[in-house]
Amino acid sequence: MNVTITPVIDHESYNLNGHFVYKDTHGNWTCKTDLSDLELRMFKRYEKLVINNPAFKRHTKASYKTK
Repeated sequence: MNVTITPVIDHESYNLNGHFVYKDTHGNWTCKTDLSDLELRMFKRYEKLVINNPAFKRHTKASYKTK
């Protein structure tokens, strides 16, 4: 399965395999549809490596390939 994360608005919203993931008013990441365990794990990885990394001025698209 492939997981693709594309920024819509940096630090606020992202497209994850067609799912719209965004920060709610309490600062939590949320999605109106259920994400698979793999999608959740890959988004957490992306958050750690890209979103929370001050070295990134603009967030990049990321694709993860899994078996």
